[in-house]
Amino acid sequence: MAVFGLPGGSEWLFILAIVLLLFGPSQLPKLAKTFGKSAKALKDGIDGKFEEDDDQSAKAEAEDEDAPKA
Repeated sequence: MAVFGLPGGSEWLFILAIVLLLFGPSQLPKLAKTFGKSAKALKDGIDGKFEEDDDQSAKAEAEDEDAPKA
């Protein structure tokens, strides 16, 4: 057993029991959904999928600057 490693089986049960006591059973699905969305956004950010959006917005701003102002 590692001193500084991931929690084992009984430790995970203890952690889950504390989370259940803190948030209640009705809030757990909402927490899981929020965590899933956050994890997906983090993964997409690491993969660079958001860079395409930034490039498109930068092109749109450049076009707006080049357009004659009335």
